[in-house]
Amino acid sequence: MSSTFDLASVERAAALLAGRIVTTPLLESPQLNDRAGCRVLVKAESLQLTGSFKIRGALTHALSLSEEERANGLIAFSAGNHGQGVAAAARQIGVPAVVVMPRTAPQVKVHNCRWWGAEVVLYDPATEDREDVAARFVTERGMALVPPFDDPRIMSGQGTVGLEIVAELEARGIVPDELVLNCSGGGLAAGVAEVMRAAHPHLGVSLVEPAGRDKMAQAIAADAAGTESAYRLPAEPTVMDALAGPRAGRLTRAALAKHHPRMRTVTDAEALAGVAEAFRSLRLVVEPGGAASLAAVLGDPAAFECRTVVLVASGGNIDAPVLARALATVS
Repeated sequence: MSSTFDLASVERAAALLAGRIVTTPLLESPQLNDRAGCRVLVKAESLQLTGSFKIRGALTHALSLSEEERANGLIAFSAGNHGQGVAAAARQIGVPAVVVMPRTAPQVKVHNCRWWGAEVVLYDPATEDREDVAARFVTERGMALVPPFDDPRIMSGQGTVGLEIVAELEARGIVPDELVLNCSGGGLAAGVAEVMRAAHPHLGVSLVEPAGRDKMAQAIAADAAGTESAYRLPAEPTVMDALAGPRAGRLTRAALAKHHPRMRTVTDAEALAGVAEAFRSLRLVVEPGGAASLAAVLGDPAAFECRTVVLVASGGNIDAPVLARALATVS
């Protein structure tokens, strides 16, 4: 597979992934529509193999490597979902995997990486750099690094989410007005926006980040101004660990900037409310980072009133105490 990212590369990724992943449903609930004040269609990637969309990009990347390149196994650094995707991809192609994860990662994600057969290496995010830790395995073991987002093959794999959405919307005769996407490094957002805007050129795009951690918004603004983003990850943790990566991608933010996205943020409390609403209205288990887009729609009803909104519930790997905390907010 070539090192370009465009609609054709997403279609090639879909051919690579055929029969290897789940075609997830596009869900709708009258109760959710009533509470949101708009029509909401939720792509349930929390039901994907490994519990998140990340398997799409990881497996696309792995299948694009030569046998020689992947012979010594795959190495990834991840807060958890990408790591699970890489571990599952390695298992599918029959090679070992190592996942470098922060000590603060949710235990369900650590456990799942190990279940898929990966060796998990924990690091201290306050004193160590995850990329430096991973680089040692590339040097010492000759493993192939599978990046989390800033890579055309990863972006193309994640874009297959968009192909499925477009096909389902067409089959149901639905024309969307707004696409709302959780955003961290930007691989999913770039991939899905590329595909859906090709099919629906007038579609609005909103990107959702944790409040106080809007690295993609700052990076896009800095690029537009011709300056370097001064973004630094704050010390305070967030329940949206899936969206808490330390930087926005360069390739991804360039791909996203051309769609002129609206930048939105949600708080931890709002994300937990999104988790609760996904469970209440859709009977769907979604992690806080995966529910950020839903939280943004629920938190600003005037912005989406009477519109048809598509969003991606990007992951469902949530520790039981966090899920219980979210559900406690349901009246």
